[in-house]
Amino acid sequence: MWIQRVGAAARLNGLSYSQLMHGLKTAGVEVDRKMLADLAVRDAGAFAQIAAQAKAALASVPAKS
Repeated sequence: MWIQRVGAAARLNGLSYSQLMHGLKTAGVEVDRKMLADLAVRDAGAFAQIAAQAKAALASVPAKS
């Protein structure tokens, strides 16, 4: 259930679940899936800020050719 909630909230913020998780890892953000799911349900603004960090980290990674 946690992964489904995180995935749905990620899509609302323009990311897939895997993009969100990869972006968070790249950014060095260590938040477990249970915490992300709780934020997705209880604090959409905080989740959006975390998603923005993931997006920024993904934007700074050079594209594979």
